[in-house]
Amino acid sequence: MIQYLIKYSDSSACLDLVSRRDVSTYKRSNTSRFHRLRPIAPRVEFRPNSPNRKYEHETYMQAIVYHDNKDIRLEDIPEPVPGPGEVKLRITGTSICATDIEEWQYGPLWVQHGSPNALTGKQTPLVIGHETAGTVAELGEGVDNVAVGDRVAVNTVLICGTCFWCMRGQQSVCPNMAVAGFMADGGLAEFMVWPADHLVPMPDSISDTEGPLLEPATVAVHGVRRSGVRPGDNVAVIGCGTVGLLTVQAFKAAGANVIALDVREQSLALATELGADEVVNSSDEQAAGSKLLELTGGVGPDIVVESAGAKETPRMAIDWTRRGGTTLLLGIYSTTPEINFNDIVGPEITVIGSVATSPGDLEAAVDLVASGKINVKPLISEIVPLSRAIEDGFERMLGPNKEVFRIVIQPGS
Repeated sequence: MIQYLIKYSDSSACLDLVSRRDVSTYKRSNTSRFHRLRPIAPRVEFRPNSPNRKYEHETYMQAIVYHDNKDIRLEDIPEPVPGPGEVKLRITGTSICATDIEEWQYGPLWVQHGSPNALTGKQTPLVIGHETAGTVAELGEGVDNVAVGDRVAVNTVLICGTCFWCMRGQQSVCPNMAVAGFMADGGLAEFMVWPADHLVPMPDSISDTEGPLLEPATVAVHGVRRSGVRPGDNVAVIGCGTVGLLTVQAFKAAGANVIALDVREQSLALATELGADEVVNSSDEQAAGSKLLELTGGVGPDIVVESAGAKETPRMAIDWTRRGGTTLLLGIYSTTPEINFNDIVGPEITVIGSVATSPGDLEAAVDLVASGKINVKPLISEIVPLSRAIEDGFERMLGPNKEVFRIVIQPGS
């Protein structure tokens, strides 16, 4: 059984969602594999001006390539070649998330465009997809931590390891960060090359279709760690999309009492199935606020998590947080929220932003999913072959059906 540690400091208790086998990660010196992550080594690149032209002595694969706003294409491009310290992965699944859709429709926002990324040397056109898993197909020089045939989850975030923040252990806010699918070739392809020290073994209890959802699960784990939650805390989660429902489960694993809020009854039913102690329909804001007070003994939740990303929900989260409590912001906002900062200052509310991942988050997510504490299966809405990724994946997620969580793309399916 996985045993989780609760680390207490002089000022507070904070659940550390990390199994005992991962504790050494936090005790390593500057030689830790998480301390300094080198840029990707040079490899065979496809020619942006003639992406479908065949070149002698190259083996080709299918991939979804981002060119520009509303311009993604299924193309044949050269298979990548692993350099020193890298592996070539045969992709077993990559899921499409809302960020991919936003980049397609409104980008390039995060996608490297116009100049090469300083860490990876990549820019558009590049292969998209950042929620991915695969099987090791080929080893680059010097790789000894994985073997051909290993099933692995992929930490798709690269950091410089040398900046002020990395040196302070705040890798999740490295300003030089590069993410697969945005600043480097990602997982919507038959093969992908990635640093070997960014791979985590994936047990047989996690299927190929579940593997891609380990990435959004790390977002939930990171948020829980950032929140400073204590066992027994009352936590309200606004927004029961994929990340919201994963966050519900991660807080439950941390020992919290969890209240899920959404305007969709189907999503609330799923939240109950996945372990939420209570669910509240938030379409009537005043009634929802009153219900939260009722469920928390008249004081309000200790932590309110905003994972909907809507204009009004950050204000709602702050309003519903108890005096002296914490508001955790997980959403990405396309419009500027309207917030009265006196509502933060007066009741001394702590507001925390959380978006990326830190060392140990992926390992913890793998343990939580493998142990059944986080169930990702209900969040897989459909499995689509790579050849139909645009029509049956991207276009479907752009449609009016708001009950689509993740569509998993599998080469050869």
